[in-house]
Amino acid sequence: MKCPFCSNVDTQVVETRVAEDGDFIRRRRQCPHCEKRFTTYERPDLNFPAIVKKDGRRIEYERAKLLSSMNLALRKRPVSTEQIDAAVERIEEKLLNLAVREIPSARIGELVMRELKKLDKVGYVRFASVYRSFEDIDEFKTVVDEIRR
Repeated sequence: MKCPFCSNVDTQVVETRVAEDGDFIRRRRQCPHCEKRFTTYERPDLNFPAIVKKDGRRIEYERAKLLSSMNLALRKRPVSTEQIDAAVERIEEKLLNLAVREIPSARIGELVMRELKKLDKVGYVRFASVYRSFEDIDEFKTVVDEIRR
């Protein structure tokens, strides 16, 4: 690891710690040349599929975007942050297990709707109303009737 202060290419690991959840490793390093210390984080490099939008554009998967849309649908609802995080992790696990290079955004929307339906019916309807672009009240009523079954 190159020193960020003096660019020396030889640094030493002074301390290593695994995060509580085991998701990453934190390493304290010291440069033998300038003797400054710095921290690095080691995480697994997961390759999520590229997202193919309706207009054909391809974008990178962004966890923050998925989390943001779920938080918006569940705003002011009795769903904990831990429940939302767990739902996002289940979606990400499914994306990785598909082992594909590209996935339509519609497929991700369906995965989100499936998780929201389990978490909170109101959040599900909120997301569905935006995701499916309801044109009239009958489409909205259809989704509400679907949940009541």
